[in-house]
Amino acid sequence: MTTAIRPQPGIMDIALYQGGASHVAGLDNVIKLSSNENPLGPSDAAVKAFRDASYDLHRYPSSDHTALRQAIAQVHGLDADRIICGAGSDEIIAFLCQAFSGEGTEVLHTVHGFGMYRISALANGATPVEVPENERVTDVDALLAGCTDKTRLVFIANPNNPTGTMIGLSEIERLAAGIPKQAILVLDGAYAEYVEGYDGGAALVDSHDNIVMTRTFSKLYGLGGLRIGWGYAPAHIIDVLNRVRGPFNLSQAALNAATAAIKDTGYAAHCRSENAKWRSWMADALAEIGVPSDVSCANFILARFKSQDEAEACDEYLKTQGLIVRRVAGYQLPTCLRITVGDESACRRVVHAIRQFKGD
Repeated sequence: MTTAIRPQPGIMDIALYQGGASHVAGLDNVIKLSSNENPLGPSDAAVKAFRDASYDLHRYPSSDHTALRQAIAQVHGLDADRIICGAGSDEIIAFLCQAFSGEGTEVLHTVHGFGMYRISALANGATPVEVPENERVTDVDALLAGCTDKTRLVFIANPNNPTGTMIGLSEIERLAAGIPKQAILVLDGAYAEYVEGYDGGAALVDSHDNIVMTRTFSKLYGLGGLRIGWGYAPAHIIDVLNRVRGPFNLSQAALNAATAAIKDTGYAAHCRSENAKWRSWMADALAEIGVPSDVSCANFILARFKSQDEAEACDEYLKTQGLIVRRVAGYQLPTCLRITVGDESACRRVVHAIRQFKGD
């Protein structure tokens, strides 16, 4: 083995991303509540569009994503020319780090923020800078205090993963106004669709030249398996991002399914309503047996236990019952378990199992 071959600085500091588990050894028909997937799946319209695309698999996909961008713009009241699509919002995050960070620069995020912020910063030679949160809520003052003349990107997820908490638009505006002039504020809106009446920060993008919003089809729309996301930004930022985006970064099947999904607003509303109903029920039921959680604005709750030992023991017990949730010690929340809001049956099962574990 040669020692002359070296990766770029920062890459070997990346810990491999660990997705939510899908299997329990020795058990079949487990319920997966570890990846914040929509238990209702995608809309019938999206499934049909995906199947219909099979007749044209020999054709290259659209390189400008016009149909999907126009559909997104129509549903959300946005400028289609300022939308960019990617393989999940992860790719948009990677584009931003590739285009605007690098060696000698810093990328800011909160202590419990999405792991891809750190990974994408390191992959592009930048230094990730982590700031504290205030009781698991994004702390604007901490973010502003963490900024330096090296800061190029400031990432916040709103609602946040894995906490489920969010901050209001006035706080976001204060953050955007206070960051250095050379920095971009990125609003990760992967869970924005679960908040009734929330635009994910789109209006703020329209009124600022330093804000980018990212969104995904993996959560509410149930298309995680196809990897489709999008971003909305000022024209000067979109122009830069399109220069690093590969021309065929999304398959035509994915584009068609996403276009159909976003147009099916009735199904999206149904999924949002069901999630809100069972999220509230599960949080209240767990609180009654001594497992509190912050008010979640997403499609999961962050269940808090008395100690790391209790959280891990509960996770092991849930596995014996065929229930997979997510440990979040990697997000510096060792006493917590993140539990996706499933359908009624799944929610009732997980609460019953935790009640049994607690001895109630």
